[in-house]
Amino acid sequence: MAVTTSISSPSLSPLLFSKTHHTYFPRLDPHPNFCKFDRCCLQTVSSRQNPLCLSSSGTWVLNASLVRAEASGNGREPMVPPYNVLITGSTKGIGYALAKEFLKAGDNVIICSRSAERVKSAVQSLREDFGEQRVWGTTCDVREGQDVKDLVSFAQKELKYIDIWINNAGSNAYSFKPLSEASDEDLIEVVTTNALGLMLCCREAIKMMLNQPRGGHIFNIDGAGSDGRPTPRFAAYGATKRSAVHLTKSLQAELQMQDVKNVAMHNLSPGMVTTDLLMSGATTKQAKFFINVLAEPPEVVAEYLVPNIRSVPANGSMKPTYIRFLTGIKAYSQIFSVKFAFGARRNRYVLED
Repeated sequence: MAVTTSISSPSLSPLLFSKTHHTYFPRLDPHPNFCKFDRCCLQTVSSRQNPLCLSSSGTWVLNASLVRAEASGNGREPMVPPYNVLITGSTKGIGYALAKEFLKAGDNVIICSRSAERVKSAVQSLREDFGEQRVWGTTCDVREGQDVKDLVSFAQKELKYIDIWINNAGSNAYSFKPLSEASDEDLIEVVTTNALGLMLCCREAIKMMLNQPRGGHIFNIDGAGSDGRPTPRFAAYGATKRSAVHLTKSLQAELQMQDVKNVAMHNLSPGMVTTDLLMSGATTKQAKFFINVLAEPPEVVAEYLVPNIRSVPANGSMKPTYIRFLTGIKAYSQIFSVKFAFGARRNRYVLED
């Protein structure tokens, strides 16, 4: 009998597929039972064996022997749940929502922020829901190399290792104006947080994971401008997010060049999320339209992203992935619904002129 880890699901929704991410699994139950043993009926997905499969009792199970076999072939320990997760910029918005979803899935989470007050408040709130020994928090300014090194030390002290590191910290300095009107302080804030901060976090995460028997996965969150489209009124932000995608590709190439087999770099795209940063830019007719049509609350986005992030280590593969919440097809469909389906989605978050 294969050793399996049960992950129950109240509804067996169909598997979803993407050209850039081989397997998307159904949304997992908020409180999976990681200790149940059951018989596993393997399914084939995209011509590969799927580590998550349907058992005879109607639960989704992780075939641990399959994950172990693939990992051992690469000379590293298998990565099985619960996962140890670190998320930067995670005391509010999408970072905080991601933290909650990982905790619901049974993982351990480290959150961080520049603000000690916000870290304390977020940790207290999460511990009330998920217990004292599931979540930890510390201050970290990702623009400071020593702070990021201290973050790694904190993670190793509390959890020994990190399986999934998500670079979410970002800033637009809450400024939506032409570049010619931007202050020196705002530009420095945006560039040092989104570009330098990302580089420092990637550097320290890679160095840490290279020495972990399980290795690790690093996800860099993109944003408006990452696809090369113009971002008027927040040009600096768009430029840094475009550079984030380039940085990820360069690091993927570096790891391949160095024949690193236990660390993988990925991109993560949450789309438009109704955070304070996004809503502060709802000052023009066009901005209000797109926010109402395309934006979603952090909780909705996190519910979709976290199972797909977790499926990456579950697959046992170290191939780069790009996980997107708001695909082009979805965006066009929602815009179409507004234009031609009696104004659906109008005025959802802000009143349009």
